[in-house]
Amino acid sequence: MWADTLFALEQGHLLRLAVWGGASVLAGSIVFAVLAMRGSRAAMLRHFAIQTAAWGAIDLGIVLWSWRGLVMRDFAGAQTLLNFLWLNTGLDVGYVAVGATLAITAWRWGTRAGAIGAGIGVVVQGAALFLLDLRLILLIGPMQ
Repeated sequence: MWADTLFALEQGHLLRLAVWGGASVLAGSIVFAVLAMRGSRAAMLRHFAIQTAAWGAIDLGIVLWSWRGLVMRDFAGAQTLLNFLWLNTGLDVGYVAVGATLAITAWRWGTRAGAIGAGIGVVVQGAALFLLDLRLILLIGPMQ
C-alpha cells in the first residue's frame, strides 16, 4: 500500500505540474498574441509572456518525460525521488534569485522594461515550481 500511495502522490504532482505548464503556455501565448495584434510595444508584458509560455512548455515536456518513467517505487526509489525533489527545490530557489536579480538590475540600470518583465516571469515560474516541489516533499517526508 505504501508504494501505491507514493505512486498516487507522484502522479498527482505531475498532473499539477501539467496544469501549471498548460496554463502558463496558454496565458503567455494569449498575452503575446494580443500584444502582437494590437501592435503594442509593451516590452515588459511581452517578455513576461514569453517567459511564461516558454517555462510552461518546458514544464509540459518534463511531465511527458517523467510520466513515461513513472513506476512503483521501493524505499530506495522513494529516497532517490526525495533527493531529486530537494535538488529541484534548491534549483527553484535559484531561479527566483536569478529572476529577481535580472529584474532589479534592469530596473536600477536604465529601466529596461523587457528585462524587468523577463525577470518577473522567471520569479513567478520559479516560485510556482518551488511550491509544487515542496508540497510533494512534505507529503512524502512523513512516509519515510
